[in-house]
Amino acid sequence: MPPPEPGGSESGFDGLRRLSQPKTPVVLISGIDEVAMMAASLSVQLGLPGAVAVRHTIDSENGMLIRTVSDLTGVLECEQINLDHACVSCAIREDIVPTLERLAATQRWSGIIACLPATAEAVQVCRILGWAPGNAPHIRIAAVLTALEGSTVAEDLLGEDLLDERGLATGEDDRRGVAEVACAMVEYADLLCLTEPPRAEETALIRALARPKVPLINDLSLLDASILTPGIHRHPATEAWVSETRTADLPPLAGDAVWRLDLRSDRPFHPERFSDELATLGSGPRRSRGCFWLPTRPHDVCAWDGAGGQASVGRTRQWELGQRPFTRIVVTGIDDADDERTAIEAAFARSLLTDQEMATRGWIWNEGWDGFEAWLGPIDRIA
Repeated sequence: MPPPEPGGSESGFDGLRRLSQPKTPVVLISGIDEVAMMAASLSVQLGLPGAVAVRHTIDSENGMLIRTVSDLTGVLECEQINLDHACVSCAIREDIVPTLERLAATQRWSGIIACLPATAEAVQVCRILGWAPGNAPHIRIAAVLTALEGSTVAEDLLGEDLLDERGLATGEDDRRGVAEVACAMVEYADLLCLTEPPRAEETALIRALARPKVPLINDLSLLDASILTPGIHRHPATEAWVSETRTADLPPLAGDAVWRLDLRSDRPFHPERFSDELATLGSGPRRSRGCFWLPTRPHDVCAWDGAGGQASVGRTRQWELGQRPFTRIVVTGIDDADDERTAIEAAFARSLLTDQEMATRGWIWNEGWDGFEAWLGPIDRIA
């Protein structure tokens, strides 16, 4: 069979050979503190001498993405790329995933250590590859490592700071909270690395948020990087843990330094009362996430995402055919305010439809407005 013409399609034999090449393992490193992320990246690279390291940073002020590629021989690439919109999603779509695929396709290195831009969540990379694996056929996600500063765990996971207040925003419209981002990173991690041991209650908080049995390392010199490349990332299990509609029972907490409320009901929230209780449900130094539904939007899965006194709601998708809608919000904290926990439980109960409302109006309300249009969009009329 003659070789394909330049610019033409590859032969069937070459295509099969390309598909049969082993995939290069990628270790994704995420975090909100660049010092902690770089320390973790260097530790992994020393443990994987045959790997190449890729570091991306975002210069949001100048709309630039900086990419640095290096291995143990030195710096191989250092480029600045103009971004139309200097946001994390654009950076991942336009350069990060393509760079990982380009390096893996050379078959030059035994692995890739990808240090993402600070505040960039590894979930975005994993889901891009999950949705379109054909766009990166030479790579597989072996591990998602989240690196944290050990001396500021409670402040980072439960504090009120916004990213722009710490100079971490990726653009003018990036109004995310530090705790919102950091908690999501802990929950998605396959391995957690801290620069130093945190306080006991902070360790308990991390373990309460993280997927069960995820290792927690407080000394980067103890990190055995060789365990990462065979693959410790289990995408279905991770997605199930971070899903807003998770249904599995939660593992017991270790000790009494942290508390958790697992608020569940098969009933929807009353739109007006739920709006009145938003402050009680979402305020304070705690992490809360889950799903809810409204009788005005019975087909929509509505997500609740709160951390550090800030909470957001949004419409994510529709309930699967035959799936019974439910409401479940999990709240986690380390403060000792028993009265506030009682208040949260009471606010949740008050938000639900009452027996009388269920009997007289049912669980589907054909309304054209419910007050949540700014967050959930317009109502899709039922009839």
